[in-house]
Amino acid sequence: MLFKISPQNTSNPKILKFEANQFITKNINLEYSNIDEAKNSPLAQQLFYLPFVKKVYLSGNFIAIERYDIIEWEDVKKEVAIQIEEYLNNGGIVVKITSEKKEAITIYSESTPNPSVIKFVSNKKLVDAIFEFNSIEEAKISPFATALFKFPFIKSIFIDKNYVSITKFDVVEWDVITLELRTFIKSYIEDKKEIVKENAVKKLGKTTNQLDEAFEKLDDTSKEIINILEQHIRPAVASDGGNIEFESYNSETKLVRVILQGACSGCPSSTFTLKNGIENMLKEILGDRVSKVEAVNG
Repeated sequence: MLFKISPQNTSNPKILKFEANQFITKNINLEYSNIDEAKNSPLAQQLFYLPFVKKVYLSGNFIAIERYDIIEWEDVKKEVAIQIEEYLNNGGIVVKITSEKKEAITIYSESTPNPSVIKFVSNKKLVDAIFEFNSIEEAKISPFATALFKFPFIKSIFIDKNYVSITKFDVVEWDVITLELRTFIKSYIEDKKEIVKENAVKKLGKTTNQLDEAFEKLDDTSKEIINILEQHIRPAVASDGGNIEFESYNSETKLVRVILQGACSGCPSSTFTLKNGIENMLKEILGDRVSKVEAVNG
């Protein structure tokens, strides 16, 4: 069957999808930022010879191209579609298959108490610190999160140790997108691509030394609160794909402020967890030193 290519608009005016009537790749998702990165894809290399091509994405039955501002898609999309069509119909290679053995990666998905969040768990460690991104702009230190934000239905991303919790917009149901996301995450990790940039932990002030220094500057009650959260609360919320971080303690009002992350952020049961879990536990252990627990982003 001959390939037929149809240009399709995306939510990003700079990115155009060229959809094929059959698969061009199977079980892989690839992204290239220049011709050197595209060594394993003769098709992507061919496209980079076009002066307006900034990035090339290959996935399933489509090629997505991000353009520079020197042209408008209306002026060139027809010609690009014809070029891709001719290349494929002439037997052009899309991706070179290498014999390099990939590390066996297992990804499984878990539902969370937050219906907008699913947790994708890997059998391989992903990061040494906790990262949360609420936009592609925030995700500059994480190539992995940046790649995930290319999916238009992703609202926020939370990464911890061996899992990533993804929050979606309500425009789509999980049963439609879970398999696609799991396949993408598995492929990304198998290809040994960078999860976060080398200096990301230091930039966020999350190295062991930085955290220890910040901890030592706190008052005794704040230190106790952090230890209680670490020992009793964090393991429970982590199992649900979330996290809780100490933000501040006011010794005059006795108010504890925390930050909810991942599946905990925006979760319908977070108010119950705060009042009946965290607040009650802190009051029981610390007595009248705590009057109330409040989520900064709750």
